Amino acid sequence: MTLKKQSFFIYVLFIFVVLACKNKTAETKSNSETSSENKQKPNIVFIYTDDLGYGDVSAYGATEIKTPAIDALAKEGILFDNAYATAATCTPSRYSLLTGNYAWRKKGTGVAKGDEALLIDTARTTLPKLLQTTGYKTGIVGKWHLGLGDKNGPNWNGKISPGPLEIGFDYSYLIPATGDRVPCVYVENHYVVNLDPNDPITVNYKEKVGDWPTGKENPELLTMKPSQGHNHTIVNGISRIGYMTGGKAALWDDETIPMELVDKSNKFINENKNQPFFLLLSTHDIHVPRVANSMFKDKSGLGLRGDVILQLDWTVNEIVKTLKAQHLLENTIIVFSSDNGPVVDDGYHDQARELLGNHKPTGGLRGGKYSAYDGGSKIPLIIRWPDGKGQGTVSSALVSQVDFLSSFAALAGIEQVNKDVIDSQNTLDVFMGKNKTGRTALIQESFKGPISYLEGDWKYIEPLDGPKLVPWGPVIETGFKPTPQLYNIKKDPNEQVNLAPEFPEKVKELKTKLKNLKKDGYTNQHEVNLN
Repeated sequence: MTLKKQSFFIYVLFIFVVLACKNKTAETKSNSETSSENKQKPNIVFIYTDDLGYGDVSAYGATEIKTPAIDALAKEGILFDNAYATAATCTPSRYSLLTGNYAWRKKGTGVAKGDEALLIDTARTTLPKLLQTTGYKTGIVGKWHLGLGDKNGPNWNGKISPGPLEIGFDYSYLIPATGDRVPCVYVENHYVVNLDPNDPITVNYKEKVGDWPTGKENPELLTMKPSQGHNHTIVNGISRIGYMTGGKAALWDDETIPMELVDKSNKFINENKNQPFFLLLSTHDIHVPRVANSMFKDKSGLGLRGDVILQLDWTVNEIVKTLKAQHLLENTIIVFSSDNGPVVDDGYHDQARELLGNHKPTGGLRGGKYSAYDGGSKIPLIIRWPDGKGQGTVSSALVSQVDFLSSFAALAGIEQVNKDVIDSQNTLDVFMGKNKTGRTALIQESFKGPISYLEGDWKYIEPLDGPKLVPWGPVIETGFKPTPQLYNIKKDPNEQVNLAPEFPEKVKELKTKLKNLKKDGYTNQHEVNLN
């Protein structure tokens, strides 16, 4: 090689090295910026409880039971005393939380059967999908009750799809429906956990399958007797809704469900600690059948329902402990809330009503789960912000769970959500405690009953004829009446005096607004008071 060629080769090699180093530096800088950006995004842990009432925890005034871990969230965060789920039952509330739309806009979103097909269209916008687009790892652990599988329902012995993974979750560990419905198995991602292929599962909600005993035929085998319904296949001494056979190795242990959900939640947190994550922990404790772990049984003095409230508080404490251990607490938003109001007797003789004593699950509100009255959908809501926003304060702003989708999307940097999100609004300032007023209005859905419209001090309940009490046993007023109901909930929070006859013009006004909202959805200008 001549000296001239050698010099040219060295020059080219030098340029190549310089460019490579430059690219490597740019790549390192880009990765560093991305890592820094992700690190700045707060994690979100949403603890979504089942059937917990407005008055069930000591932070909301309960005196007969203590919930120190939940109370600690309130002391370190913001307690909302005017917050609502979108419905008085679980399936529609969960649908609204994830989709940002009121569930009554979609047919078939009442309380789902245990073998229901997936209720959320995989093509639509969801809260976990939006967070995924901004770098969040998303997981759900616990109760689902939004259906699984295609139009034929879930294939319990194969791949169960579509489900949570198809609507935006990276990981799921589910109670498929509720604890009182078969099959009594966990589903992790797409498959039943611990299923023996030589012992396939068969489920039927219309007629008995297999030879497993039922509560109706074999009451002597029961450790908890049903008060109404709930007398089909017996699993772990408890008869359920629906019939099943097979899958013995996959059956859950009712007493250790909380421990299983905490374990899977902690693993999700630990595995994703180096990136922003969203965890929806959907607990089951308060929903029937109520089975307290030996750590909590007979500890509350209020029977099993009180015991499982203590169990729920333990769950909250365990999650906070894990966040602390991983040095994540100060970069994690913790939301604690419930999917609807409380019910005492809802299918089993567990002495919840007899041992209630002076405890008031609704906090004195009228109605309860299933009801059009505020006891059905006014719920506890506590948000602990990692930077101490609003620490130890109480907000009386009117808030709805339907707004978490748009609010968390804004928090993650998404300026505008898709047009298929009709009802969710960006109320992030309200959730942060900056806006003290919140929504101007919201809508409540009761079980197979009237829809209510709440605006300012007024609440209008649509006329609808039907039974005065929940017909299958719980002593709860439904809110059914053949004539309109109008309450001034500021002066009359327990909805005792129907003012509709006195204020026909107000009834007409709110009726018209509700009709328009049913048709067109909300507008931010009308619905959020930005003052």
